[in-house]
Amino acid sequence: MGALTASLIAIAGLALGWITIEIACKPCLESGREAIDRNLNPDYDPDDDDPRLPLNPNPTPSDHTVDSTSTTVKIV
Repeated sequence: MGALTASLIAIAGLALGWITIEIACKPCLESGREAIDRNLNPDYDPDDDDPRLPLNPNPTPSDHTVDSTSTTVKIV
């Protein structure tokens, strides 16, 4: 009878530990699981995520300003 009680207490402890980890690490676990699901999905295309987003969402100031000392080089 003592072995049965000890095993039930151990199983309950494992279940409570698992639930605690799931609650504590929920954001990290969800993003990881979503990444795994995307990688295992044969119909997933990363190019189809959101086509309205710009290719360079955070341009640096040098992308829009033209410096008088710079020269334009055309590569063919």
